Amino acid sequence: MLCDKDQYVEELLILKTIAENLNQSNDMKQMLQTTLEKLLDLTQLETGWLFLVEDQPDYTKMADVNLPPALSWDNQKPMRCGDCLCLRMYWAGTLNEPVTIIECERLHNAKEQCWGETRNLTHHATIPLTVQGKRLGLLNVGSPGKAHFSEGELALLQSVAYQIGTAIERTKLSEQKEKQAVDSIARFIVDYYAKASKVTRYLWKINDMKRMLVAIVEQLAHSFDWPCVAMITSDDDSLYLRTVHQNGQTQSGKELVRKASKKSARKSGIVQRAYEEQNVVVQEGLLRVLPGVQPHTYTAAIPLKHLERIFQTYETMGVLLIGRERGPFSELEVEILEVLAEHISLAIEKICLYYEWQDLLLVEERNRLARDLHDSVNQKLFSLSLLAQGVRETTIHENTHTAGAIHDIGQLAQETLTEMRTLIWQLRPSGDAKGILASLKDYAEKLGIQLTFLMKEIPVLTNRVEETLYRIAQEALNNISKHAGTNRAWIRMEQDGSYLYMKISDQGRGFNPGSPEQCPRSFGLTSMKERASEVQGTLSISSEEGTGTMLTIMIPLWTKEEVVDQ
Repeated sequence: MLCDKDQYVEELLILKTIAENLNQSNDMKQMLQTTLEKLLDLTQLETGWLFLVEDQPDYTKMADVNLPPALSWDNQKPMRCGDCLCLRMYWAGTLNEPVTIIECERLHNAKEQCWGETRNLTHHATIPLTVQGKRLGLLNVGSPGKAHFSEGELALLQSVAYQIGTAIERTKLSEQKEKQAVDSIARFIVDYYAKASKVTRYLWKINDMKRMLVAIVEQLAHSFDWPCVAMITSDDDSLYLRTVHQNGQTQSGKELVRKASKKSARKSGIVQRAYEEQNVVVQEGLLRVLPGVQPHTYTAAIPLKHLERIFQTYETMGVLLIGRERGPFSELEVEILEVLAEHISLAIEKICLYYEWQDLLLVEERNRLARDLHDSVNQKLFSLSLLAQGVRETTIHENTHTAGAIHDIGQLAQETLTEMRTLIWQLRPSGDAKGILASLKDYAEKLGIQLTFLMKEIPVLTNRVEETLYRIAQEALNNISKHAGTNRAWIRMEQDGSYLYMKISDQGRGFNPGSPEQCPRSFGLTSMKERASEVQGTLSISSEEGTGTMLTIMIPLWTKEEVVDQ
């Protein structure tokens, strides 16, 4: 049984793979056939077919995979003639959500007519294909012996069906261009979609969040000749201007647009409406939209949404802002912008998934190293310590000098064993269940350090920030244990504005930070500084010989997606 996180990762991979497959062809039938094959392979279902449905009684089977003989009889006549329960529900307007058909009527009729084996296929899930409220057809999938689909399975199939519906609509528009080459409207649509497709294909190749935010504004500005494109991202319901391309230049930063739990920290107008209402908002007039962004006569704000899979609802993770002078945004352009925004949202989610996967690989590698050290080196050191103790006992009365040397070997083996156990502990992940404070407390006890925490309430930390602070504090405690000559340490954590500060101090012997050659812990300090810089933080050292040492780590409170791209 997959855990919720594993299932979430698996579903994102399925959606990513389907999206990539849908973008590989403009031939409707080929695209739907290969997509259906890929969907069944990824979900481990065995049979499926897809209808494009028009007004009653017209429909067309566009794709099928692994149909049983009963449905393949006479050149698939059971699939081409007559109707069935799911089609009648579709035409009646009662089939608007994914459902499990109790018993497939086509299979039942084929069995009655003795047209062949059904291979124990009796039920299937039926999912309507829609895009922007427009109904396009039906997707049916099933497996022999499977009589029920869970809510999670139906929700995933619905997400896939929406991608298919979007691709069908895009492909229909592409086919319309070929049929009506002289029609200026058709040419405009296809050109718009071609540019959108080019942009999304470029974005799907990116695996770095910072680069993605820059690429979005630059690619859209260059492809559509828009004078101003801006990306606004959400952090716990606060909105920040992250990148903007205007006057041929791109600027990056983190400018507050709207503060959480307040109507408006700064009047954002169109951006705030798009974010809260989750709909595209357009306006006319030279109004100040965002600080630092030049006003344009026509402005559109498009929300970027992702599916919250626990509650099966969509949440807004940012807003794409476009400004231009050449004319208002038409309804058709708004529809295309919505489709484009969905592809951008999926590309951003793909990067988040990529970083989660990288983190999982890192944890797995650390666990493997810890196991290897424990099972090999750790056990051999323990055996060496016991062996030295035994040899010493047998030689102590015969040769005191030899016994003393063997005693020293045993002591060295025991000290090395202690350091090895500490290293194995360092390789362990910080532990989401216990949290950073409890994990550091446990680690300090392993080192024989009495650790005191001094802090008020601190904000909820992202996994990347918590992991960074844990590893820095871990190395600092290790340095205190080895070099400070004291068994007491203090950690203070506090928030000051948009920054989090962690101060680690001791009252030990101290050292001169300006003389690395005299500092036995220079490599550890370099490692801590590198860890802080990975999340755009800083680390400073204050120490004097005989007065103790204080490390101060300052880390900005980034959003979840901002942290993973550092």
